[in-house]
Amino acid sequence: MTSPAVSSRDLPHPGRDEIRLEGVLHALSDPVRLRIVRELAAVTGELSCSHFDLPVTKSTTTHHFRVLRESGVIRQVYRGTAKMNGLRREDLEGLFPGLLDVLLDAAGRQAGRSGG
Repeated sequence: MTSPAVSSRDLPHPGRDEIRLEGVLHALSDPVRLRIVRELAAVTGELSCSHFDLPVTKSTTTHHFRVLRESGVIRQVYRGTAKMNGLRREDLEGLFPGLLDVLLDAAGRQAGRSGG
């Protein structure tokens, strides 16, 4: 039985105290997911799923977003018919100070070396 206050369009997210370092590191260990996070980190707001031009199928893209959401790296919400994605920077910074910036910086340097 589901609570009447919970919409079928509400997506489950871990609470801040449920975010685990190993889950975050696992989520960011995949190049496609790291690319998504880099794009989200480059904007101040949210981006829709359709914004991302990823070299994988739609079902694989959905999987990558789910891993990022369930690990606590991103927050996903529906705005009308669009699923919007935002980086949980404040939560990650509060739990693991400096980690996200170091990882994003390293990923940027790596992309610069490989031309990607």
